[in-house]
Amino acid sequence: MTRVLVVEDEPALARALAITLRARRYEVEVALTGAAALDVAGRWNPDLVVLDLGLPDIDGVDVLRALRAWSGAPVLVLSARHDSSDKVEALDAGADDYVTKPFAVDELLARLRAALRRRDPVAADPVVTTAGFTVDLPRRLVLRGEERVQLTPTEWSLLAELARSPGKVVEHRELLAVLRGSAGGRPGERAVDRESHYVRVYVAQLRRKLEDDPAHPRHLLTEPGIGYRLEP
Repeated sequence: MTRVLVVEDEPALARALAITLRARRYEVEVALTGAAALDVAGRWNPDLVVLDLGLPDIDGVDVLRALRAWSGAPVLVLSARHDSSDKVEALDAGADDYVTKPFAVDELLARLRAALRRRDPVAADPVVTTAGFTVDLPRRLVLRGEERVQLTPTEWSLLAELARSPGKVVEHRELLAVLRGSAGGRPGERAVDRESHYVRVYVAQLRRKLEDDPAHPRHLLTEPGIGYRLEP
């Protein structure tokens, strides 16, 4: 079932959207604030986000930028801001579409379906299956057997980077850039030397969650002095 996160600070509208989407067999979570949205997105890995820009605690564009630091899920902005500069700012920050309030429900649903079709898959992102777990990049989930493994946003971003090149070494520099997010830029040599221990910490966390014997990993492998690779 497709997961949709509705981020809307008007409780009545949020409830109406949730009812409408659930009636069409979407799985829905609702967040009334930006902080709650980021928390739910990190734990739940939605397939699509419907995002209001006028949130009480964090501006919706900042929420969007934070999501884009680790998530590729389509974001459909739903906002009362009609100015073209607001639309340009949201689209430049990573929104996939922009719907202004008031809106027609049928149009919103059509745009939601279109955003999911664009994301879904003829996807370039692979599904990587190992003896112990499966990394499904298009669906943004990790399974051990039938059980879904809960990862933090940072753990997911690091694992996804490895899974995009299964069997190949990904250098410390590239993985550190993932940990820094889109605002951190590509690290220089000094930064790699100084901060590469962060990569080790997160790889260790992934091994504890995914490997049968984290002390002797079979799939999340270290290439000394170079980086790491995901071996199917």
